[in-house]
Amino acid sequence: MGRKFWVLLVVSLLFLTSCEIEVPGGGFLTATPLSTGPTPTPVIIGRPEVKPTDTPVPMPPTPTPRPTSTPVAGETPAPTTQPATDMVLVPAGPFLMGSDADDPDEAPQHQVDLPAFEIDLFEVTNAQFAAFVEVTGYQTDAEKGGEAGWHGFYAEGKDNHPVVKVSWNDAVAYCQWLGKRLPTEAEWEKAARGTDGRVYPWGNEWDASRLNSYQSGYRGTTPVGSFAGGVSPYGVFDMAGNVWEWTADWYLPYPGSSYQDPYFGEKNRVTRGGGWFEEPPQVRTSNRNCTTPTAANDDLGFRCAR
Repeated sequence: MGRKFWVLLVVSLLFLTSCEIEVPGGGFLTATPLSTGPTPTPVIIGRPEVKPTDTPVPMPPTPTPRPTSTPVAGETPAPTTQPATDMVLVPAGPFLMGSDADDPDEAPQHQVDLPAFEIDLFEVTNAQFAAFVEVTGYQTDAEKGGEAGWHGFYAEGKDNHPVVKVSWNDAVAYCQWLGKRLPTEAEWEKAARGTDGRVYPWGNEWDASRLNSYQSGYRGTTPVGSFAGGVSPYGVFDMAGNVWEWTADWYLPYPGSSYQDPYFGEKNRVTRGGGWFEEPPQVRTSNRNCTTPTAANDDLGFRCAR
């Protein structure tokens, strides 16, 4: 075999070989080797592709400040520009959890009877988390691992945006600092959908103007409390979109389910609500997702309960 053969073989391998590179925030970049044509644009696998003409829309108007009083369950509170400290009481009683018409891990739909509990009206903000870090000197899992932390790019000029790049462990530490805890998966779902089994916090019909999702066009987090039209039956904000939210529970099948999922077990914690880059199916009240307790993404935050 001559030198020409080996040169052609090496060139062919360079053209045929490709790789996937994990990127912060979830997903992979597909990297294509050199070619004689134009350089391809990397695509993030697992997220909708943002086209060059897909320009982010302006941020929603700054919410109007309101007194920091405790609202009555069922009322629709006005948004606030202050770091959120309010909680709302979700009364004791049964509700419909899950869905028989959607993803198999949501079935069977079943009734769950919960005692009364309180839940934050808003997702925990950058300003709130900063106060926690200042007092305690806490370092997040991402920071300990040498990654970009929750501050800087993710928090600069965004005091009233939900904190992101926080793991389940970080969320638990913050809640405990306040004498609170993460909501259970059932508590989260009841706070989001009420007792009538609705698909979205506001009802059964999709409406992109009621939340921050991919269709809304913001392409990033928005201030908490920006979507008064999207509150749940208990007046809780951002239970659909903006950021995914940690819950207390392991990702396990529902009682009576025969569905098998390789991610089930005591290795992944449930996340709920969908984030700013998600499609309508991911922001439904019954939709379930999960990830490892140390994961920290740019569309994953939390709220507290007690």
